Amino acid sequence: MNKSLSKQTVIFHWLTGILFIAVFVIGLQFEGMPRGPEKGELMGLHKSLGLIVLVVALSRFVWRLKEGAIESVAVLTRAQEIAAKGVHHFLLLVTLAMPISGAVMSVAGGRALELFGIELIAAGEKTEWLQSAASFVHVNAVNLIMVVFALHVLGALKHQLVDKDGTLSRMLGRSSSVSK
Repeated sequence: MNKSLSKQTVIFHWLTGILFIAVFVIGLQFEGMPRGPEKGELMGLHKSLGLIVLVVALSRFVWRLKEGAIESVAVLTRAQEIAAKGVHHFLLLVTLAMPISGAVMSVAGGRALELFGIELIAAGEKTEWLQSAASFVHVNAVNLIMVVFALHVLGALKHQLVDKDGTLSRMLGRSSSVSK
């Protein structure tokens, strides 16, 4: 059983995670703000970083297809294996679904899609039903994402502190099982 991870896998994991968390926190920050320049700036940053998350997540997804599934270093029960795979697949899915739904919300809302002020897609006609559907996904997934992310972190800590199987060390790139 090959337990090594490529450096690219480790980099994609952390880059995706850190960017996603940053976008998530910015989104939570402007949620309750009144309309104004501050909120607009935060929203622009949120959208731009969200597009970067999409590019990184797509790259990660393609890399994952190329490399194949990551094998666990831990001995897991069938239930633990199903839970771990479910959490990982969900997190991979939302790193794609959230930026896509956000971009669709903007475009279907008749707004341009911009990356740090550079227009990628011009503003067009509003498509109310599409904006509503994308908004439903984008807004309502937040609580579920927080729960699943917490499970992911708790699982990593359990592996490190209770099982002492090196899972977290491997994902930090500190293990001798990280390959070039």
